[in-house]
Formats: sequence, structure tokens, C-alpha cells
Amino acid sequence: MAGFAFRRWLAWIALAIPAICLPLSPAAAVSPLGAPRFAAVLMDADTGETLYSEQATAIRHPASITKVMTLYIVFDALAAGRLRLDDRVVISPHAAAQRPSKLGLGVGQSLSVEEAISVVAVKSANDVAVALAEKVAGSETNFARLMTAKARQLGMRQTVFANASGLPDPAHFTSAQDIAILSAAMIRNHPDRYRCFSEQSYSFGRLRMANHNKLLGNVLGLDGIKTGFTNDSGFTLTASAVRGGRRLIAVVLGSPSSWQRDRDITALLNAGFTALDIRRNGGAEDLPALLSSSGFALDRSLRSAPQIAAVDAEEGDGE
Repeated sequence: MAGFAFRRWLAWIALAIPAICLPLSPAAAVSPLGAPRFAAVLMDADTGETLYSEQATAIRHPASITKVMTLYIVFDALAAGRLRLDDRVVISPHAAAQRPSKLGLGVGQSLSVEEAISVVAVKSANDVAVALAEKVAGSETNFARLMTAKARQLGMRQTVFANASGLPDPAHFTSAQDIAILSAAMIRNHPDRYRCFSEQSYSFGRLRMANHNKLLGNVLGLDGIKTGFTNDSGFTLTASAVRGGRRLIAVVLGSPSSWQRDRDITALLNAGFTALDIRRNGGAEDLPALLSSSGFALDRSLRSAPQIAAVDAEEGDGE
């Protein structure tokens, strides 16, 4: 009980700071549970330049985008020799008890680290993410501490992790800017392992799993990264694409539907690459105008938030 109260206190502090430090306005979003929840960032992965942002540092729930950090910690352990791809990851009672999306192995069953990585990246399996966390750190709680410490090391200043899956927890939060920073770090520091996020499907035994990221294979140059959905977060996605030797990262949090989220990510990437082309040719790019012409709604945080329908399975195949 004391641990839960402490996590609630941490969450309250994180949400209160923006309200104390910033002037009140219709655009201020101090609660990840209330309107507005939309946030977006478009970043040049090569230079770190933010090309477009809205509510970039506002506190939001990341949902399964959390698993990008989960796998980052796993990749660190592999690089350091503390973990091997053929090590077995055993499903504990705690891992087996996770809510969907999940692989569904029974307590005591196992899979290899290599298999677990693909299952987490493609299926977004919460049970396997937790089992990996326990394999690396002994417990999910210890692993979450590693995640938060790594976030600080990478420069993520609005993020605290409470679990390895992204399932709802009042002390588990981030921002669109922090997710862009994490995405860039994954690509930069683990380029070979990053390829797991581009798998459009993965087969485990007789089970064939399709990637929740439906933009793979449908948006030019897109090679990742991770989708998410909970009732607290709305539909989320961090994506990256390469065109003409340049890489961009687009993050959308708090979208009311997977369709709107995917449309916004596509518009951000297309407008961003067009802006870079204009800049390369000596012109002055107008990214807001490019976004607006593609149907991207600007200044969404000033509008009433659309309803995000609650569903029974907070993390699932609909993410």
C-alpha cells in the first residue's frame, strides 16, 4: 500500500509542476487523463532538430511505446554480455497474469531471448515484456528503475517508468519530446537491433503474429517503430522513416483512433521530408502550411478533445 501511495505522489508531483511553472491558458494540459491529450513531435534524427511540435513536453501516458525502452535495456544487456540471444526467458506467475496483448504461454514455459525480442516488437506481448524484465533485473520493479535511470541518462526529463509493458499506472508517464529522444537513441545506439521494429510479422511455433504498425510497407521509407493504446493514453505511435539519406522521427500521442494517428504520422513525415527538400534547395520551408495542406489539424490542443471510446481490453490487437 505504501508503495502505491508513493507512486501516486510521484505522479501528482509530475502533473503539478507544469501547472505551477506555466501561465494558465486553454492550451495548458496538466493531466494525462483529461482533455486535451493530443501531443506531437517531428524530429530530424540526424541533427536532433525539432521541426514541429505541439504539447511536446506535456505529461502523457505512453502505452506500449514503453516497450521501446524495455527493449533498449535488453539490447544494452546483450551488448554488455550480461544476456545472450539463446538464453531462456521463463514465464513467471506475475508475467502470466498480465493483461492483453499477450503471447499466452503458461507459467514455467519459456522462449529464447531472441524470440522474446521479436514477440515484444511485433505482437507487443505484455507477458513476454515482463518476463524479459525479470530475466534482466530479477523483478519488474527493479527493471522499471533501470528504465527510468536510462531515461535520465538519455536526456528524457518528463519520463518515469513504473512497468515494462506500458499498462496503466498513475506513476508511469512521459512526453512526446521524450519519446522522440528515446527513438533517436534506439536508432543511434542499437542500429542492428533496431531492425526488429521493421518486422511486419513474426511466427512463434504455429502462431503467426502481424505487427500492429500498419504503416510498415505502406509509407515510403518507414522502418518502425512502435504503436500503443490504453484508455488512459489514447492511440500512440512513434515512427521513423528514411528518404534521400535523411531520417525523421514522428511521434503522436493521445489520438482518438488508430486511423487518425496513422494519418497524422504520415502527414508529419511527408511534410517533414518536403520541408527538408525545400531547405536543401535554398528555399524557406513553411512546415505548418505543408501540414495544413495535407489535412493535418494544427493547434489541436486549443480545441475540444474528441472522445476516445473506452474498450474492455486496454492493451490489445486494436493498438
